[in-house]
Amino acid sequence: MRRFFACAFLVASCGDAVKPASVVSSAPVAASSPAAPMHPPSVKQFDYPATRSEAMVDTLFGAKVEDPYRWLEDGSSAEVRAWTTAQDDRTRRRLASMPQREAFVNRLSELAYVESMGLPVRHGKRLFFSRRDAGKEKAVFYVREGSVDRVLLDPIQWAKDKPVSLGRTFVSHDGEKVAYQVRPNNSDEAIVKVIDVATGKVSETDVIEGAKYAGLAWSAKGNGFYYVFLPMGPSVSERPGFAELRFHKLGDDPKNDSLVREKTGDSKTFLNVSASHDGRWLFAVIEHGWSRTDLHYMDLREKKPVWKTLVEGRDARFEVTAFRDTFYVWTDDHAARGKVMAVKPGEKIDAWKTIVSERPDATLRDASVLGRKLALTYLKDAASVLQLVDLNGKNGRNVALPTLGLASWAGTESDDKSYISFSSFTHPTEIVELSVRSATTRFVYRTNVPLDPSAFEVEQTFAKSADGTKVPLFVVHKKGFAKDGSASAILYGYGGFQVAQTPTFVPSIFPWLEHGGVYVLAILRGGGEYGEAWHRDGMLHKKQNVFSDFIAASEYLIAEKYTSKKGLVVRGGSNGGLLVGAAITQRPDLFAGALCGVPLLDMVRYHRFGSGRTWIEEYGSSEDASDFHALHAYSPYHHVTSGVTYPPLLLLSADADDRVDPMHARKFAAIMQERSSGGEVLLRIERNSGHGGADMVKANVAKLADEYAFAVSVTQGPATSTP
Repeated sequence: MRRFFACAFLVASCGDAVKPASVVSSAPVAASSPAAPMHPPSVKQFDYPATRSEAMVDTLFGAKVEDPYRWLEDGSSAEVRAWTTAQDDRTRRRLASMPQREAFVNRLSELAYVESMGLPVRHGKRLFFSRRDAGKEKAVFYVREGSVDRVLLDPIQWAKDKPVSLGRTFVSHDGEKVAYQVRPNNSDEAIVKVIDVATGKVSETDVIEGAKYAGLAWSAKGNGFYYVFLPMGPSVSERPGFAELRFHKLGDDPKNDSLVREKTGDSKTFLNVSASHDGRWLFAVIEHGWSRTDLHYMDLREKKPVWKTLVEGRDARFEVTAFRDTFYVWTDDHAARGKVMAVKPGEKIDAWKTIVSERPDATLRDASVLGRKLALTYLKDAASVLQLVDLNGKNGRNVALPTLGLASWAGTESDDKSYISFSSFTHPTEIVELSVRSATTRFVYRTNVPLDPSAFEVEQTFAKSADGTKVPLFVVHKKGFAKDGSASAILYGYGGFQVAQTPTFVPSIFPWLEHGGVYVLAILRGGGEYGEAWHRDGMLHKKQNVFSDFIAASEYLIAEKYTSKKGLVVRGGSNGGLLVGAAITQRPDLFAGALCGVPLLDMVRYHRFGSGRTWIEEYGSSEDASDFHALHAYSPYHHVTSGVTYPPLLLLSADADDRVDPMHARKFAAIMQERSSGGEVLLRIERNSGHGGADMVKANVAKLADEYAFAVSVTQGPATSTP
């Protein structure tokens, strides 16, 4: 989910939200005490921790909605904490006993503890980038002056007393200051601090709390910045609607920061900020979910600057970059695959000029000004295409890329030098410096990993969904792979929030490939690979299309003998965890196992927890009659039927997840353990970890080893072969 997440997925409110009396009536039965299960129990094959169920029923728009494990929503309850610990302890014992696990740990460690570098960007005379040195647990933020690299921000040192992570970094235009986010438990919640680059001194005054979704834009002089502040008082799910745009002058008490733009009052919106490098133009961006944007701007050179509307109320997205006296606006307004328009301040939208037209064969994902050129980033069948054009949209030239993969670039509007990062499934990350003027490149960096990628190959193929839609698949396997149905396969998908899934280098998939497995990436509706129409075909009342695409991909892999029903494991996280939950409850016969990470699974009550209300534009809300029926029709938690043979399931959650509340995983584990007559159901909890997982290499290695060991155990049995 995009927007830093601002998918915006907080430590969740565990109590029930107030139900509108005219919409929902609740009829709990024995709500506060144990009651007999409403379904006959499944055959108990496993020694699960004892779990009570309650005969809890809500009546929503005339429908009876069972909720026997609502008591597991209260993560602050001693009973829930004890139950969760018992589940996690049992799961870790089971995973640790799997004979392949230690071999996976060893190989994953070899691949993970290598040096890696992030995309650099130049500010002033300095170059800034993140790098994780070989053998280290976390990435460190560096500054390069001349040819000397110096550590500027080292979260490894911060975490000695308690788990804390480095979030986003914001470098001033002159490269003299860096504002950065500090995140406890690698959660979304954050505090902004400021460091002086020359001295390395962190300001004790410039400390701003309430920075969970903090966009930040430095002033041209570097003496302060505009930022998004979230008051800490209101309930968590409502907080984005209370976001304010403020200005902080360095050295001042943040409590006295001036208000630049007031809150929207709508919890389904996100407020963001950007500014032109010359300090003239300030932009307030109001995002309504992942499909609509309003843009407002202010000329800071005026004696009394006032907000003016650039675009508002249109059913489309807009992103703006200002250079000199022109606004360059990327939009999908009447161009589902994206276009670029040149706008003079004050012009009505009917006068805007299209300078880069929509392409029928590729989706324009981003447009920015680099080195006085427009840098365009396209996706063509989910693979990157980079193009530079003049500021009038003419004289386009493609930037050569090694193969099909993912490319991104960074730079500033006036600097001729920009940086491009490229990788693909079998091409480790490579960074080059590009001269925009001459189109020449200079090698900067390549990730060195202890493997031979040339031993593997990638196929791009297409499945056909239930309604005839083509579903692209990237299939990775060893060269010489025989399609005879005997291989185990992991199928990964996401399908939502305009997020584009792309063929990028992921070292952690190679232990699975070396073991003889197949790794498959499915490009599903709901994502952004084919533009806004593709996204809208997988959101709100059309969400079932995403699940149908995933099921079609599964059937295709089996029919084409890449794998079999006994060898196919589905995997996804967050919105992709919802995907996995829906797939196994709709087609339990199709899969050998499932890996379901930090998932949404109770779609009737999701909006009451974590950042749930911020996703109503994407999913809908059960407080609306038509949305309720659509949500309830696929909500995985509500479609677990007693006696059905569901595949083995490993649920992976995180105790400090302030985006998707862990209650989803708890409730689903309980109901699956009660009702399934199939495979074992395991619940694993990552400690001191947020939605994005732990930020320590060793924790991620352990989690991945658990997933692979589980996948091998459900597809190949307790064999002792090693990866």
